[in-house]
Amino acid sequence: MKEISAGGVVFRRVDGKLQIQLIQDRYGKISLPKGKMESGETVEQTALREIVEETGMEGKIIAPIDQIKYKYNHETKGTVDKEVHYYLVEAVGGKLQAQVEEIRGVEWFDPSEAWRRQRQSGYSNNDRILSGALKLLDVEV
Repeated sequence: MKEISAGGVVFRRVDGKLQIQLIQDRYGKISLPKGKMESGETVEQTALREIVEETGMEGKIIAPIDQIKYKYNHETKGTVDKEVHYYLVEAVGGKLQAQVEEIRGVEWFDPSEAWRRQRQSGYSNNDRILSGALKLLDVEV
């Protein structure tokens, strides 16, 4: 069985300073907003919907970053081939608010602090997603 999810690295500029959004998932790990594609959606629509649902922020897609692919075992569906599409997303509206049913928190960080937190407390397969986003934003870490 194949499962497709999508999400993004959300950024904004406040007084000319770049900020990157990170979430803390239900397991306490640093992560990025993402979720499963629903029937009739494109992967881009999935990414933007999941960002709004999990973080309260409305965004626009700037560029694709990369995909992560892995397998996991589901108790009833068996082996699932998971594919997660990530986009660079600029925050254009909304109000920062964590979806407490899904995640523990959401915050903005300067790029170097976001990178430090990802490396320290994030999932290792998200390293290249965040670094890809920072490259697209012309940020060296």
